[in-house]
Amino acid sequence: MYFWIDLVDAVKGHAVRNYEKDGWDYIVECYGDGEIGEIIRAANATTREEAIKAVGDYIKVKDDYRSDIMGA
Repeated sequence: MYFWIDLVDAVKGHAVRNYEKDGWDYIVECYGDGEIGEIIRAANATTREEAIKAVGDYIKVKDDYRSDIMGA
């Protein structure tokens, strides 16, 4: 089991490495540690992989909406 900040750091690192994919830029540009932590806690994620998936699932909805607006 990881401390929540370890999970947040894993998510932030993943977001930077995947900046131009599936809305991860939102996480880099718009979300702080507390907000990322809330998403992780709401999903009851306890591993790095679960945390990344939880935040990815959450942000994908926003990215899909952005794509719809942009007509992409």
